[in-house]
Amino acid sequence: MQETILVHVSGLDRPGITAALMSRIADAGAEVVDVEQIAIRQRLHLSVLLVIPEGRDLLKELLLFGWERGMAVDFEVVQDTGPEPTPTDLSPDKGHAWAVTLLASRLDAAQLHAAATAIADAGGNIERITSLARYPVACYELLVRVVDDEPLRAGLLGASRQHRFDVAVQRAGLSRRAIRLVALDVDSTLIQNEVVDLLADVCGCGDAVAAITERAMAGELDFEAALRERVALLAGLPLADVERAREEVRLTPGARTFIRTLKRLGFRIALVSGGFTVFTDALKDELGVDYAFANTLEVVDGCLTGRVLGPVVDRRRKAALLAEVAAAEGIELSQTVAVGDGANDLDMLATAGLGIAFNAKPVVRDAADTAVSVPYLDAVLFVLGFRREDVDNADEEDGIAVEKPLIGR
Repeated sequence: MQETILVHVSGLDRPGITAALMSRIADAGAEVVDVEQIAIRQRLHLSVLLVIPEGRDLLKELLLFGWERGMAVDFEVVQDTGPEPTPTDLSPDKGHAWAVTLLASRLDAAQLHAAATAIADAGGNIERITSLARYPVACYELLVRVVDDEPLRAGLLGASRQHRFDVAVQRAGLSRRAIRLVALDVDSTLIQNEVVDLLADVCGCGDAVAAITERAMAGELDFEAALRERVALLAGLPLADVERAREEVRLTPGARTFIRTLKRLGFRIALVSGGFTVFTDALKDELGVDYAFANTLEVVDGCLTGRVLGPVVDRRRKAALLAEVAAAEGIELSQTVAVGDGANDLDMLATAGLGIAFNAKPVVRDAADTAVSVPYLDAVLFVLGFRREDVDNADEEDGIAVEKPLIGR
């Protein structure tokens, strides 16, 4: 009678291994039911589920194949050859499939153990683990099947806080690939600066502006009142000094890679800032993003008047702008991502299909769908499921220099 065998092949990865193995299998007339292959640090791990016809001695041929190629070959008899569930299958007993992303400057065994334990405690099963990045951060994506995602989220969140890694839990399947619009906060997200502080420094009123900011953080002033009071201190500042302040803007590490990759993939990108258009308009042109919204400083006779024109871009306005851009582009809100760091971003993060807190204050981290706490904006790409290797390969094809990491970094 025919036999069903799961064959495991491992060893140094070289061109032609899979072709040679499949040649032996084809010559024996065996049926390939399923196959999985992965290479880790030039080590190949290949598994093939086979149905071997009666009277054919394929196992001896496969052992000879391993000896000739210097590969380890193991066999396992399998009783059930039913089809494996796909990541989008829903079964009452096995549950939905979820993409769990683990991210940190470095992920060690203790952190992976904590995540795996949380998944097991929630009744989940890890079906696949994929390495998305080794630099500038470490990132793994786990395909997890579980009936109830709430215990999964709660357990992973607790583990991430205790063991200091970031975690995102998203529904696996096509819907995750349907994201088409990303809205970005600017100050302390896209850039490392706070633009009102840059203007205050060149104006010589940095301490006074900082005092107003402290009162706002203490809850004594709302965002709009604090903004207008700080801008009033800038009255009389010449546009030449505004330009000096603009020259001090520093992009967050990974920002260019993040924007470039999103544009390459056809995403629409909107900058939604509680800062000022004199900064966001320049960033829009420099980075080639699609939209930029911020507060407009009134200028008379080449100097700031200390007033803001039009409605202030506060937390409600940010959420409204995200919805307006999505509607204009014909994009469902479920297909949007918002990234921000402060309380002014909370409504926007809640409105988006996926809200990501980037190096954010605790209140924002707790409210967002997920958080990224490493200082690289392109790490958000991994939360969206993209691999570092694919990003670098695309850059190299476009002639953009890519600095490869040392092995083991």
